[in-house]
Amino acid sequence: MPTVRLADIVRRHGKAYREKHALPLHQHRLLRAIENCRTAALGGHASRCSQCGETRVWYNSCRNRHCPQCQSMARAQWLEQRKLELLPVNYFHVVFTVPEQIAAIALQNKKTVYGILFRATAETLLTIAGDPKHLGVNIGYFAVLHTWGQNLLHHPHLHCVIPGGGIPPGEQPCWLHSKPNFFLPVRVLSALFRRVFLAMLRAAFKKGDLQFFSSLETLRQPNAFYRYLDPLEKLDWVVYSKKPFGGPEHVLEYLGRYTHRAAISNQRLLSDKDGKVSFLWKDYREKNKKKKKQKMMTLAADEFLRRFLLHSLPRGFQRIRHYGLFANPIRKQSLALCRELLAVVAPVQPDSSSTLCNSKSSQLVDSTDLHFVLSEILVTQILT
Repeated sequence: MPTVRLADIVRRHGKAYREKHALPLHQHRLLRAIENCRTAALGGHASRCSQCGETRVWYNSCRNRHCPQCQSMARAQWLEQRKLELLPVNYFHVVFTVPEQIAAIALQNKKTVYGILFRATAETLLTIAGDPKHLGVNIGYFAVLHTWGQNLLHHPHLHCVIPGGGIPPGEQPCWLHSKPNFFLPVRVLSALFRRVFLAMLRAAFKKGDLQFFSSLETLRQPNAFYRYLDPLEKLDWVVYSKKPFGGPEHVLEYLGRYTHRAAISNQRLLSDKDGKVSFLWKDYREKNKKKKKQKMMTLAADEFLRRFLLHSLPRGFQRIRHYGLFANPIRKQSLALCRELLAVVAPVQPDSSSTLCNSKSSQLVDSTDLHFVLSEILVTQILT
């Protein structure tokens, strides 16, 4: 068990931080949700052992996607669905990253620029994969947005998990595999990604969808904005293709680490003493990757909370999205066709009537008992 949790840090310093800084409403709600997570403020639920009659009570979680305590159930349910969708082919992991200059604009325009990141990545992958000079197929994939680095600074990038191959256009469909250890050329992906992203960003500026404040306020003027983007045309934008996964089971292992993830996990937190928070981090800029070790970083509590809140997403923004053959409207039909072409049987859907709370040794108490137990808890909390 971690000695300190994010919820502990927020409970200790969150109120003072909210009073000191003019935060947007969604960040106020985020801090309050983490502060109240698994406390009597959110109520609770109880279960009773069918053998000994002992009753145990758990407080409810806040279910906020930025809270590291609340992702286990959502992750398990999402992974169960992805497990049913895996195909018996190689899978590749491709990461798209934007330069620091774009990240600065994104921080002030999260919904618009993160949306562009998703769309530009999709257009890049689907275009290059569909080019007969490369694969010449329609592909499907899903992407996960991360906005943080290990030091909690703003570093938006997109993780894409892609089956190695796809279905070529034509009247007689078939499955064409990519090379075992090579998917698409990263230099070609990088060049197109840069061109498409900047074109979409300029279009958003013309439509008035971008706002600029503080150090970026001068970019409100068109000439200043276009001059700001000009040097980026010559930069190499980072697109990184990792080694292919060892098999579908390794894809699931990866997904468990990367999908429903908060900016920092409780396991990385070390201490909260004298107004300072310490946590573990890795410096991925080090040249010797094999000898990369975890280091300790110590920040003032205000700076720690500021960095954490950099990664709060706009309300309703989807950070996991599916594209191509796996796009939501056609995913079911596409997966059925892919399995037919690969000559594999569709996995059996789990019985929806079964639940995680059914076990040999416990059962839920009835509603009257539950109401009684929770009333006792809340009254005790108020009196103390």
